[in-house]
Amino acid sequence: MASTTSKIVTYEEWLGMPETKAKEEVFDGEIITMPPAKWKHTLIVHQLQMILVRQMDFKEVMVVTTVFGLVIRQAPLTCFEPDLAVFIRRNIVEQDGYIQSAPELVVEVLSPSNIPKRIARKTRDYESIGVPELWILSPEDRTIEVLRLQDGKLHTTQIVNEGQLHPLRFPETVVDVAAVWPD
Repeated sequence: MASTTSKIVTYEEWLGMPETKAKEEVFDGEIITMPPAKWKHTLIVHQLQMILVRQMDFKEVMVVTTVFGLVIRQAPLTCFEPDLAVFIRRNIVEQDGYIQSAPELVVEVLSPSNIPKRIARKTRDYESIGVPELWILSPEDRTIEVLRLQDGKLHTTQIVNEGQLHPLRFPETVVDVAAVWPD
């Protein structure tokens, strides 16, 4: 279960805080600490990362799964730690040690701490910074929901449990949906 702080922090206060090993996200200045990912969650993220990395040019693209802060906005402070994000290197904007530019693809793997209200909020926040594509993976259902930015809003374009996916900005990349799920 996620825990929250009772104090609302500003961007400047947050910058002065020590780094932690815990997964933390900030919604409107409220820090939410989440338990570490379970093993199956970790395997899904790792397998998808390997599928993408094998097909993308490392000099042009970064596929990031390590814990990092993606600042959505400085006021009120909102910062996420996506499970996986794909960036075009030349488009990355780093400020104060955090990424402050939209990834080309964001992947969120559902876990018990991802209540529907929080996922809906994250989806709105990702669209607010112009993330062109969001994949929401459900390990329980073994599905991938693909949302794409259209007219400033992320809309579900498909929900798949088999076949192949091609990330919008990387159409030459092929993701076999069955290969994402660990046996």
